[in-house]
Amino acid sequence: MFLKLIKRGVDALPSQCLVCHAWPTESVCEACVNQFAQPQSRCQTCALTVPAGIRHCGACLKTAPPLDACLAAVSYAFPWSDLIVGYKFHNHPGRASAFAVLLRSTPWAEPALEAADVVVPMPLSSARLQTRGFNQALVLARQLAPDKTDSRLLLRIKDTPAQSSLKRAERLDSVKDAFAVEPLLSASLKGARLVLVDDVMTSGASLFAAARTLRAAGAAHITGLVIARTE
Repeated sequence: MFLKLIKRGVDALPSQCLVCHAWPTESVCEACVNQFAQPQSRCQTCALTVPAGIRHCGACLKTAPPLDACLAAVSYAFPWSDLIVGYKFHNHPGRASAFAVLLRSTPWAEPALEAADVVVPMPLSSARLQTRGFNQALVLARQLAPDKTDSRLLLRIKDTPAQSSLKRAERLDSVKDAFAVEPLLSASLKGARLVLVDDVMTSGASLFAAARTLRAAGAAHITGLVIARTE
């Protein structure tokens, strides 16, 4: 039996829950998902938590974001914050499969992915990619929609400091003109429905800047999809 599992691949082997360490189970067990990933009422265009029945937060009512919709699986808090840090900075790209399952279980995420013409991962600068070794958004996007993911469309042409180290005004300024569309592929964005994938949304500065760039190239509808949203 064990040899059969080996032939089927490592993903077929039972896992230890990354949160409670139960074994054997999925990478994040059902009990932990039920405890730490209950759906919350969120602003439809920036994914901040809002009271039940409220569709948009005050900031989005005042100034509409460049996203038509924004979905987050969880808040950036225990245990997800620790798992995401390990995923991004401690060379654990295999966690993308667990995050993809979590995202696909998020209300409206599956329909957004099905309706999308293209799934676009947030790009990294060449310097950041060299340091980290992989683009966490690209790995996640390929888990979510391998046949629709295209990492060539959106380019990061400006290296910026980590957004978590900046104040809001600094974040907005740092990502100005940070993105561009690949000129040879820009025609494919005309009238396209896109899902823009990232791991964490903080102020929304990076995601919004990328969405504006895609919108300027002719994208008709853009949904932001992130694992976690800071509050």
